[in-house]
Parts: sequence; C-alpha cells; structure tokens
Amino acid sequence: MPSFPDIRVCPSGPDWLAQACGLFRDISTQAILARGRCVIALSGGSTPKALYQVLTSAEWKPQCQWEHMIFLFGDERGVPPDHPDSNYGLAQTALFHPLGIKSSQVHRMKGESADLGQAAREYERTIRLLTNCPAPAIPALDLVLLGLGEDGHTASLFPGTAALSEQNQLVTVGQSPKGIAGRITLSLGVINRATVVLFLVTGAGKAQAVRAVLQPQTQAERSLPAARVQPAGNRLIWLLDDPAAAALTR
Repeated sequence: MPSFPDIRVCPSGPDWLAQACGLFRDISTQAILARGRCVIALSGGSTPKALYQVLTSAEWKPQCQWEHMIFLFGDERGVPPDHPDSNYGLAQTALFHPLGIKSSQVHRMKGESADLGQAAREYERTIRLLTNCPAPAIPALDLVLLGLGEDGHTASLFPGTAALSEQNQLVTVGQSPKGIAGRITLSLGVINRATVVLFLVTGAGKAQAVRAVLQPQTQAERSLPAARVQPAGNRLIWLLDDPAAAALTR
C-alpha cells in the first residue's frame, strides 16, 4: 500500500533549514545504525544548495556520520560535471569538498555522455553493484531527496514524458520541456522502493504545485510525476515552508 505522506510545515529561512538538517541527520543515523551505512540520492536546485551550506556549518557538520554515507544522484542534466547547471558540480562545491568526502563515496551520473541512454545503463549497473541487487529486483536506497517543479515534475520525471512510464529500468533518460532538454533520472520504480523519500520544497512559486500533488482535484493532478511518488510501506515526508504550503487546505 502507498505511504500516507507525512506533511511538515514550518516558517521559511533558518527554522525550515534546521528542520531539514535534523531530518537528514536522523534518517541517515537510523540507516547507519541498521545497516552500517546510508545510501543517499541527492537532488539539485537552489533548495538543496541552501541545505548543503547549513549541513557543512560548524553546528551541523559534527552531527552527521559522513564517513558512513554513500552519495548517488536522483537526476542530472546533460552537461559536464564542471558546468554551472550540473547537480554533481553543485554538490561537489557546496557539500563534498567542504566536508572532505572521499571520491569513493560519490557516484555521479555522466551527464556529459554523448549517449545518455548508455550513461543511464551504466548508472543502473553502479547502483546494483553498490546495493548487491541483481536484476530484476529493485534495490532499496536509504534516502532519496526530491524537489518539486512548478509543473509537478520531480527529479527529471516530467509530465507526459516516456521516463515517467519506465517500468523496467532503475535509471532512464528524461526530457525537459525547457532549459537543458537531455537528462538522466532515477525511475519511479527505484524512487518508490526507497526506505525514506524526502521532498524539500520552499517558496510561494511552488504553492499551486504542492496543492495539486498533495490535494489533487482532477485525474491530471493525480497523474503528476510528484503525485506518483508513493513508496510502498515506507516513509514519504514533505517538508514545506509556509509560502509553499499556502494553498493547502488545512
């Protein structure tokens, strides 16, 4: 059965960031206690950047067991790792380098590949080796961080695109309707198998998308990519700031 979402709302700014950091710490610590490590799929965008900056601060850095974390990515744009729009590049600059994360702990998607389909297949092999999970089984990542687009997309799963319907592959090619078109993305199958999925959403610009996903009123809204993130029997958490939650009916 799909998980009922745990929706948490708090004031924007420092309060929201403290909540996000606390969730990251607690979820990763639970995984490490249970399995000796935490396998995390990171997201990109401005919200994770703010989170990374606080996680690397003198207050929060000692509270996490960084040496026991393995970092994957939920999606990547079709750009090289040193490109300003690279999700890996953001994490490398804002998180991995300040924390001294070893390169062996980080597994990036090769967005610069001329064949994104091949890069997606290679990344699936990486995930299966890391999790010791041969096909056709679906591995359970410990934590998947996700954001939300104003069109209801998440990771690089966009409305009406083939990636949204992928049933067999863990990693597939996504197509964005704007910006950098070519993407690599985790599929819904592996996202929905995660032990914890954590949506991090801030800002008034996301309020209507949040309402459409969490309180859908039409079949089109129920079919939005983010609405189809429903981890079976596991935890689904939405951490919203007040502006992002403004259109929800309390």
